[in-house]
Parts: sequence; C-alpha cells; structure tokens
Amino acid sequence: MALEAFKPSDALTLGVELELQLVSTHDYDLAPQAEDLLRVLRNHSGAWDVKPEITRSMIEIGTSVQRRHGPLRAELLDLRQQLSDGARKLNIAIAGGGTHAYQHWSAQQIFPTERFHYISELYGYLAKQFTVFGQHVHVGCEDGDTALWLLHALSRYVPHFIALSASSPYVQGVDTGFDSARLNSVFAFPLSGRAPFCTTWDEFGVFFDKMTHTGVVQSMKDFYWDIRPKPEFGTIELRVCDTPLSVEKAAALACYLQCICRYLREERPFEPSEDDYLVYTFNRFQACRFGLDGDIVDPKTKQRTKLRDDILRTLARVDEHAIDLQALDASRLIRDSVFDGNDASALRRLHAQGEPLPSVVESAARRWMGLG
Repeated sequence: MALEAFKPSDALTLGVELELQLVSTHDYDLAPQAEDLLRVLRNHSGAWDVKPEITRSMIEIGTSVQRRHGPLRAELLDLRQQLSDGARKLNIAIAGGGTHAYQHWSAQQIFPTERFHYISELYGYLAKQFTVFGQHVHVGCEDGDTALWLLHALSRYVPHFIALSASSPYVQGVDTGFDSARLNSVFAFPLSGRAPFCTTWDEFGVFFDKMTHTGVVQSMKDFYWDIRPKPEFGTIELRVCDTPLSVEKAAALACYLQCICRYLREERPFEPSEDDYLVYTFNRFQACRFGLDGDIVDPKTKQRTKLRDDILRTLARVDEHAIDLQALDASRLIRDSVFDGNDASALRRLHAQGEPLPSVVESAARRWMGLG
C-alpha cells in the first residue's frame, strides 16, 4: 500500500480531539454506555463530531477546523453542554483525566467495530489496558515537507505538553508516582514513541513502503507515535497530552501549541536533527514522572533545567505570536498552570484532603461538566 499524498491545508489551523470517560453516577466507576450516549447525541447541533473509542466506557469528540482560541473555546463549551445534557438523560457523568482512578482493565468491553476487534486480537490484554484518555491536537500544514520539519522541530517541546496536561496519577486504585501514568500504557505498543527522522515527504514515503511490505503496518493509523503526520487531513497530530479536567484547559493547550508552531515556522530558531532525539526519551520520562518539576535537557546546548522554567521562557518567546493569534487568554491559563500545578496535582490534593477515590472522580466529572 503506497503512502497517500499529503492533502494541503491552511497553515496553523487547529483541530482538537478529546477521549472522555463515561462514569456511573452511582459509584463513579466506568460505565459501558458509549452506544447509548452516541444514540442520544445522534442529532446533536454543531460542527463537532462524536464517535466510539476502543472500549465501551469511552467516547471521542472532535472539533471542527478552528483558527483562533475564542471560537475553539466556544465550540468546546457548546460540545460540553450537549454531552453533559445527553449524559444526564442516561444517569451517567462525563469526566476528563488521563486514566480512571480505580477501574480494572479486565472488566472493560471492546466496542464492536471491525478495527477495534482487530486491535484486540492483535494486542491481547493491552487493548483493554488502552482504556486511557488523551487529547490530540492537529495543526494544519501546507505540504508534507513542512509537516515533517515541524514535527521534528516540535520534539523538544513534547515534555511541555506532557507536564502541562498530566492528569493520570492513579491506576487501579494506586498512586503510581507518575503525573502522567497514561503514557506508560501507550508506550507498551510496539509502534509507539518517536517518528523516524525523515525530512521530506518522499523520504517518508520510502519508509512507509518498507513498513507496509513487512506486513507490520497497514495504514498510518497503526503508528502510535507521539507526533505523527496525518496526510488525509493535511496536519501533524500531537498525541502526548492527557485529557485535561476542563475544556478550557484543552483549548489553552491547543493554542499554546499553535503559538509554538508559528514561532518555529517564522523565526526558525534552530534546524531539527537526529541528535535532537538523544535526550528525547529522558525528557519524556521526566515529564511523565515528575510533571512540571521534572528536568529537561536542551539537545543543542546540553543544559539541564526545570520544565516549569523552560515553559515560562517559551511563553515569553512566543508572546508576540500569541498576540497575533489572539491567544493571550490561552497563554495566561498556561502560565497560571505552571504556578498553580497541573491536574495531577489537583487530583492528589483532593485525595490528600481525605476524599476517597470515588469522590475524586466525582469531583473531576463535575469539573468537566461545568458543575463545580
């Protein structure tokens, strides 16, 4: 199977996907009611999309193509309202967060589609353990060469998005010690991690042909890379974020990415190289394990600093781009998150105050649904 042509799209346009938890309002465990909720939402108003995910206790929503923070935030708020109204009809709630705090993977049910059954047959129990919840952000690119350049240039900023979005400290009732335990589940898949260092679409096509001829992959969907090109959309897709606890945070993360992309494209502060990936796995682990308190090593200078300081410096560098993109409100929310802590910290604070984990999940659901 040959790699499809890269479909041009307007530069720096945005699309956001959120994988969301469906929880029972009785015990706040995951509820296998995706089919019911999809039925209720079949005639929703709005340009956004809602569809199933790999297990029946998940759904995925996707925004329309957006250009600015204000309209993106407004669409996510409308989406939240309609999803929340639909969930209440079924006596369930909807929550963000990268993992459910105490669900057991063995109890999950694969959603009945051909692709999800294929994944389950191929990956065994890993498919059910993939009941984790992420935010994906698409950024428009005008051609494949630009997309690959931007993909590799963004590699040094991947820890920013892991640390800022981290909201998965608990797995099966245990504090894992990680701010983002979700990415450990993703990393278990053999085609996860970083994309190969291809710098042109033709070169990437050669790589793709080699992979398909081995029979290991059938399409781009089989790659679970942290950032991957999506030729059918004309985008690159950042996949490392946990689903935040609020849609406001989701919109801010997307526009922080948009600002960085504009800064990279217009100022070209460095040229990406294969050597950038020498510290990639270390930086990624630090962000997953320690969140904003993790270390990050600059692949060019080899200097080591705290992630929260690197984010603040980056916010200062992209400030003028945030102004041009009308994203200052998003930048302010990101800056506040650096000082106030990420969502993993917020969940841990609730538990430390004596809230049992079901109450922590209830609080997360109320927050995502705009109830508190």
